[in-house]
Amino acid sequence: MNHEKFWGEQTDLAIEHFDIGDESMPAEIITAFAYIKKCAAIANASLGNLSKAKRDVICEACDAVLSGELEDQFPLHVWQTGSGTGTNMNMNEVLAAYGNDIAGEALLHPNDDVNMAQSSNDTFPTAMHIAAVVSIKNRLLPEIEALVATFKRIEAENETVIKIGRTHLQDATPIRFSQEVSGWRSMLEKSREMLLDALEHLRALAEGGTAVGTGINCPAGFREAFLEQLNKELGESFKAPENNFHAMTARDELVFAHGALKALASDMMKIANDVRFLASGPRCGYGEITIPFNEKGSSIMPGKVNPTQCEQVTMIAVQVMANDTAIAFANSQGNFELNVYAPVIAYNFLQSVNLLTDSLHCFNEYCAKGIRANVEKMQENLQRSLMLVTALSPAIGYDKAGAVAKAAFESGKTLKEVCLEQNLMSAAEFDEMTKPEKLV
Repeated sequence: MNHEKFWGEQTDLAIEHFDIGDESMPAEIITAFAYIKKCAAIANASLGNLSKAKRDVICEACDAVLSGELEDQFPLHVWQTGSGTGTNMNMNEVLAAYGNDIAGEALLHPNDDVNMAQSSNDTFPTAMHIAAVVSIKNRLLPEIEALVATFKRIEAENETVIKIGRTHLQDATPIRFSQEVSGWRSMLEKSREMLLDALEHLRALAEGGTAVGTGINCPAGFREAFLEQLNKELGESFKAPENNFHAMTARDELVFAHGALKALASDMMKIANDVRFLASGPRCGYGEITIPFNEKGSSIMPGKVNPTQCEQVTMIAVQVMANDTAIAFANSQGNFELNVYAPVIAYNFLQSVNLLTDSLHCFNEYCAKGIRANVEKMQENLQRSLMLVTALSPAIGYDKAGAVAKAAFESGKTLKEVCLEQNLMSAAEFDEMTKPEKLV
């Protein structure tokens, strides 16, 4: 969209002095700021400190931002003042100028009216928490649920399929394929629970602390009126912090929440690796599952099916883990009454949420939904496994069972053949003790 330039001098100075990189302030932060300014205007008017005319014009301007109509009015990059003052002033100036354009007169002042009872030091942390809660709740959690549903379907379809388990990348005792998949599903469910716990911490907002947490220039009743309106707008349950000064200087709630994102990323790394190993081959690898053939897997080898969705998942997991390091380090660097690493924390946090959201969606749609068990291969590997000898330990003892497994491996014979040769048990006894369904 092309509009006249609604921003003012403070934004121009930020553009000039912080022409660094290509990373724009995340759209989620801009959206959160529009909600903050709208709810602040309504709160200030309810306290008698802002006229109805000014309130209505500010709200109309905020609605224009929320609709995307003014998306070209926020040009600042992430790499700016560490409090995010540039972005706060950018929003103040745009809303004031656009509002004045609506009113047809110089009705609004960016600081006196749009920024009334606020500071960048409390609005930017508030925007960070709002953006984090909304993006996790509305975008990421539904994708987790969708992948959980896919794994539940795969479990139900494979309840009777028994395969060899693996530990230390070596053959282990049998497991149902549905049990293996249930492990993946449970990882996602645990990640969801941890994210829900993290959201509760993020719902405490710094708004009302103004410059250093004392609430200077913020009238009594503002915070309560602001939170009431914000929760009405977003259908949420945001609340006041237990300690204003903690809310201003620490970003540990975001560190904690990103830890849950990192846990999800690490779980997805494990799931993706399991899937690509199990699908390896198809003839010279494990080959126990098949995955969809989405695109040509090789520019030189026709018909090759590569686990490309697993690869995007693992690359994104690496990025999320790197973001976690940046966020934790940035939080540790707060000085006195303010942490001035807010923009980089916001950028990395929201990038992680968005990458994981998109990654889970693509993995589910283009890989997980198409996973199919290669039952014949699973049965073949199960019957060839030496670890069925574990079931014999109660009858012949650990040492003899270990000797049987070693003899079978060295001779290339089956466990059954070795047991019969050594007169350890009858064929019927062996068959009864090593029935796979009894071992899972």
